[in-house]
Amino acid sequence: MPEQRLKDRTALVTGASRGIGRAVSLAFAREGAHVLAVARSTGALEELDDEIQALGGTATLLRLNLSHGPKVDALGPTLFDRWQKLDILVGNAGVLGPLSPLGHVSEKDWNDVLNINVTANWRLIRTLDPLLRKSDAGRAIFVTSGAAKKCRAYWGPYSVSKAALEALVRTYASEVENTPVRANLVNPGPVATAMRAKAMPGEDPATIPQPDDLAETFVRLALPTCTDTGKVFDFQ
Repeated sequence: MPEQRLKDRTALVTGASRGIGRAVSLAFAREGAHVLAVARSTGALEELDDEIQALGGTATLLRLNLSHGPKVDALGPTLFDRWQKLDILVGNAGVLGPLSPLGHVSEKDWNDVLNINVTANWRLIRTLDPLLRKSDAGRAIFVTSGAAKKCRAYWGPYSVSKAALEALVRTYASEVENTPVRANLVNPGPVATAMRAKAMPGEDPATIPQPDDLAETFVRLALPTCTDTGKVFDFQ
């Protein structure tokens, strides 16, 4: 059996119950990490836990709506009481929001997209940074999109949120440059997820990469040997 590259490391993954988050959680568990799986749906989390156990891995399930700021803020103290540190953070959860002209976007929809895609990740950084610094090699990985730079018509809230996320993570990377923490982003490109199906309903999901195809990229960025920081890694 090959060596488990993340053995005895603790990894928190948001949006862990499906899509890229699920694939990354399974890959981390396969590599020996204890996965702190965060999602809104208890049923989907339990299914993930069954799969992780079938691999011989372990997980802790955290049912959490990332729009509830005070509950996100409480993650750091809660995890410190149990584990004292965090080795890996994957900020994967995100929402697409409305695809419509900027003038037709409601204030609620605008705020909902920015809250999940940007503010929730800022809250995660703020509450979990002390735990990542206690690791010998804290690794923070966030999921961006080509929309951050393409800025196509009708994709306003999503594009703005991903551009802001990239600025957030690169700023964080600069702030922790002289610590054991490294922070990067992954741009998956077209991947067969529920969000992609919503954005491109006529696309055949069999013609684009699957979430499992991305998992190794996240594993590499989570390794203690990874020295890159403040970068965007394009999967395609």
